[in-house]
Amino acid sequence: MSESLATVSYIGATMLFILSLGGLSNPESSRRGNLYGMIGMTIAVLATLFGPRVTVGGISWIVLAMVVGGSIGLYAARMVKMTQMPELVASMHSLVGLAAMLVGFANYIDPAAATHLTEAEKAIHEIEIYIGILIGAVTFSGSVIAFGKLSGKIGGKPMLLPGRHWMNLAGLLVVIWFGREFLHAASINDGMAALTVMTVIALLFGIHMVMAIGGADMPVVVSMLNSYSGWAAAATGFMLSNDLLIVTGALVGSSGAILSYIMCQAMNRNFISVIAGGFGTGGGAVVSSGAGAQPAGEVVPVSATETAELLREARSVIIVPGYGMAVAQAQHTVYEIAKHLREKGVNVRFGIHPVAGRMPGHMNVLLAEAKVPYDIVFEMDELNEDFPETDVAVVIGANDIVNPAAQDDPGSPIAGMPVLEVWKAKTSIVMKRSMASGYAGVDNPLFYKDNNRMLFGDAKKMLDEVLAALKVG
Repeated sequence: MSESLATVSYIGATMLFILSLGGLSNPESSRRGNLYGMIGMTIAVLATLFGPRVTVGGISWIVLAMVVGGSIGLYAARMVKMTQMPELVASMHSLVGLAAMLVGFANYIDPAAATHLTEAEKAIHEIEIYIGILIGAVTFSGSVIAFGKLSGKIGGKPMLLPGRHWMNLAGLLVVIWFGREFLHAASINDGMAALTVMTVIALLFGIHMVMAIGGADMPVVVSMLNSYSGWAAAATGFMLSNDLLIVTGALVGSSGAILSYIMCQAMNRNFISVIAGGFGTGGGAVVSSGAGAQPAGEVVPVSATETAELLREARSVIIVPGYGMAVAQAQHTVYEIAKHLREKGVNVRFGIHPVAGRMPGHMNVLLAEAKVPYDIVFEMDELNEDFPETDVAVVIGANDIVNPAAQDDPGSPIAGMPVLEVWKAKTSIVMKRSMASGYAGVDNPLFYKDNNRMLFGDAKKMLDEVLAALKVG
């Protein structure tokens, strides 16, 4: 394949990637968006594989690597549970960061990589390598820690070391210093020493950064690492002078940054405060908010049969899913209940908070898997005004995103966070295993309100009982 044909193929792939992002912005067009992305990636891989930069002897090695990697990816995609999607995404981000690191080191020690460059071009190329490895190392180690937190192998409580900001500043200054040493290295060995020191510091920074972020901020962390992986890919594109990789990385990096901003807005937090150290214990224990008011009232439990009776008599129902629904794999039963109620003429809708679950869009993916129609799934802002006219609001395994303390308690750690106002419905039913707090570790006054009922137990088991009672009635 000639250079010009490869360039045209890259332009076509870029256009398909842009169309893919546009399609993924809406559930109804997401399948088409995924298809555009797959076609674009196929074109990009083929154009690279048969392009002028790959020798005939190198094709076999690349194909072998693709077969091995593709097989692992296919196995992971088929075996992973929907509840494990957040940690799968984090692991994918870590691989992007690792790839950026390895490509950077390989590019630096390649004797043919900079032979045709002038002194100025060589300096720019080395800056690209240095920054690419730096971003890749932070992305890799940060994503590994995020995987540990999301999978429960590492606790969700933020690790806030004394003087951590000064430590980060000192690390940054050392990275800048060794960057200067790297650019003025007399030999590859000298340059490798500077690169190695910087890489170690970057890896430690990635660990420290994510460890300091609380469990309640993990949706922001996932989107933030998505952005980092994009910038790492773009930096790799600059290293390799690959325009498609630059554009693709920039698309992922910028879209991830925008998504991080949206996530922060949904939690009434700013990006800097998340990076500086988020809140959340991850342990499920009640955490006193100090100056905040303590919940007052009595918890009123309800049975599955009584829940079914309330739903049967309702004319308007809003279902708010949370991570508990994902853990119990209850989305299919939820759909069956919604289908049964809709057949009886009940107006059933789903309310999705932007940070419900452990990653952006987590609940949307689960509901789509269960075949819930797109037209009855609404964002928080679209439904909040409708709760006063709603007969029953059913909260399935959610906590922090329906916590009225965000509006009523200025001393609460989640004060000001936009939430779904389920307590304004005529009756709210919260499904939980126990009275433990949510991922942010903040008690929820919703449980004690007069119009609230608590349906305790495993969400799947309880919903199966509710469905059976509905069908009997």
